[in-house]
Amino acid sequence: MPASPSPGGTLRAATAMTVLGCSTGVTARLADYPLFGGQAVRYLLAALILLPVAARPSAGRPAPRPDLRELGRLTVLAATGLFGFNVLMVQALRHTDPAAVGSLVGCAPLLMAVLGPLLERRRPRLRLVAAAGVVVLGAAVAQGFGTGSTAGFLYALGTLGCEAAFSLVAVPLLPRLGPVRTSAYATVLAVPMFALAGLAVDGTALLRRPTGPELAALLYLAVLLTCVAFLLWYAALARLGPERAGLFAGLIPVTAALSGAVLGTGALQAGQLAGAALVGLGVCLGAARPRRRALPTTSQKQLVAEQ
Repeated sequence: MPASPSPGGTLRAATAMTVLGCSTGVTARLADYPLFGGQAVRYLLAALILLPVAARPSAGRPAPRPDLRELGRLTVLAATGLFGFNVLMVQALRHTDPAAVGSLVGCAPLLMAVLGPLLERRRPRLRLVAAAGVVVLGAAVAQGFGTGSTAGFLYALGTLGCEAAFSLVAVPLLPRLGPVRTSAYATVLAVPMFALAGLAVDGTALLRRPTGPELAALLYLAVLLTCVAFLLWYAALARLGPERAGLFAGLIPVTAALSGAVLGTGALQAGQLAGAALVGLGVCLGAARPRRRALPTTSQKQLVAEQ
């Protein structure tokens, strides 16, 4: 059964995507820090915070541990939504401009609106697909379509797939493991992936002492983005389902532009305001409860029978 609209889920999804959108400016502080080493440190710090919480008993019962099938799914989740997403995003930005990458990755709501129900063996709902289309258009307008190379397009396409996998792969895990344990186990599995890749690519330059701004950026990514936003997003997925929750991914370019204006690193443009309005419209269309047809009264039934 598809999840129903929930004010709590809506707030969680919006907050999670706002934190993610604001992280773009923070991530820029790590431009000179080793990619794989920085991500390994980020997920290690997050795992140290999440694991003690995940180990707590729930309702007087021991914390559930993933079985082999769930462990395999968690590994896929870490390899795509965490490792693959970060690596492919960097490669995409090296081959094309950020606007082109952001516009393509901004198609995640539409992808989730279609794939989410198909994975549950049901038809996509036209209203939610249309709402996702409006959100995608708004994200593209806010971000700007941009230009780039074929290689950049392919890397961005892979980033889009990993962005969708971060949610869709996790959905079957949430009923039993919950948001905290799903986040904790995925972050633990991501640490050796980044560490081994860093050793292969950077060798002894895998890690170095971060500067003050770099340390602040790592703490933001580890605590606010990986711990707080991950938990909020997975809780929203459990309440709203991937179709409705995915709509809020359109907030990423909007909140990125707003945070840049607040921090003084950018200025709001007319296109960004128009894109924000379209994203808001699409989210409202998708979050609204569909009208139910009223059941006929007894007198109406009698009238139909007489006719």
